[in-house]
Amino acid sequence: MTAASIDPRDRLIFALDVPDAIAARQLVEQLGDSVTFYKIGLELMAAGGYFELADWLLKRNKKVFADLKFFDVPATVGRSVALLAKRGITFATVHGNQGIMEAAAAAKGELKILAVTVLTSLDRGDLDDLGFKCDVEALVLSRARRALEAGCDGVVASGLELPAMRRAIDSRLLVVTPGIRPVENRPSDDQKRVVTVEQAFADGANYIVVGRPIRDARDPRAAAEAIQQTIARQFSATS
Repeated sequence: MTAASIDPRDRLIFALDVPDAIAARQLVEQLGDSVTFYKIGLELMAAGGYFELADWLLKRNKKVFADLKFFDVPATVGRSVALLAKRGITFATVHGNQGIMEAAAAAKGELKILAVTVLTSLDRGDLDDLGFKCDVEALVLSRARRALEAGCDGVVASGLELPAMRRAIDSRLLVVTPGIRPVENRPSDDQKRVVTVEQAFADGANYIVVGRPIRDARDPRAAAEAIQQTIARQFSATS
């Protein structure tokens, strides 16, 4: 997969963060063809019916990003990734050290492995609490380099570190950027390191992940389609 080969409409990944699979299916039906790529994470895993939902999405020609952030002993992660790779899912995340990333990459088959760099809900103060004394950008770049060395296909990284990453890291590395806010961030939002749709792609993101700005909109389908139109304009201008 190269940056040029990505369908612009696939560049929007909707974070399907809802309480259960019934709510998820209802929202997918509401969104219709405005979204082609869905991220399903831990909340839906805990609710039950996770893989049934993934299969349901795949049967509707949707792409699936399994955001489960595998973190365990490498052998367990490798076996889990190998099983996940049989399901037709496009992306899965790992969140661990070099051995974990290498095990995931070795078992991935056609599944693309994304290494989490630094969660977009964390800022400098949070990293101090966790014992990381380097600055956020240095930590993101270090983890991105190590992910590429381990054989991962890409990383999940905030848009704030994208310019430095694209200057310093091989362009083969796919970058999926969460924390996207089409409008000003709300004070109650737990995403601290955010960027706009335009800024993320201008700085080198391959995909963006958007959740609440679509899910909580008065008209989720219209909100998703507005983002799709922004993406289409941006890529038609650069083609």
